[in-house]
Amino acid sequence: MKKLFVVDGNSIINRAYYGVRPLLTKSGKYTNAIFGMINIISKQMDAVRPDYAAVAFDLKPPTFRHEMYEHYKAQREETPEDIRASVPIIKDILRAYRIPILEVAGYEA
Repeated sequence: MKKLFVVDGNSIINRAYYGVRPLLTKSGKYTNAIFGMINIISKQMDAVRPDYAAVAFDLKPPTFRHEMYEHYKAQREETPEDIRASVPIIKDILRAYRIPILEVAGYEA
């Protein structure tokens, strides 16, 4: 039987950002989301040993849920700039690992 490993990238990035102590480069850029995300994925890939893997990311709203309920996620705070700045770097690392990135307009990860 083949194993498929799909990760909600946005969820793991948030978990890593808030769950890993702040890590900074010499220039003051936060890297805890990057370090945490890659560490979590690496450990899970080693544990699961999937035949296929991918990481899904949200695109900018609206999604079908926003269309169903206009106040969907309206109470959420704005994503911190440190997280937004980490996403392109994380995607570059995933590409280097040859892990496909899934993004579909109108849908969440």
